[in-house]
Amino acid sequence: MIERQEGRLLVKAPLTMANAGGLLDAGRSALQAGEVVFDFSAVDEADSSAIAVMLGWLRAAGAAGAHVKFAHIPAGVRSLAELYGVADLLPLA
Repeated sequence: MIERQEGRLLVKAPLTMANAGGLLDAGRSALQAGEVVFDFSAVDEADSSAIAVMLGWLRAAGAAGAHVKFAHIPAGVRSLAELYGVADLLPLA
């Protein structure tokens, strides 16, 4: 679901309700101290659960001493984040 590549965590599964729990757990497990970039360039499907997963990773990062950034967020997810008023909470790489 998530693969470490060139210092980034490449998300390789749809960011949908069906995968949300697994992605949340996989992202938490992959966190390390320092800066962590979740790269969504391989994501071809996403729904509103992506916002919850990303916020969950941010919370887990704080507990792990990591600083999370997000790269290549799908346009639909970015639009949803703006609609929900949480876009400013999602740090971009």
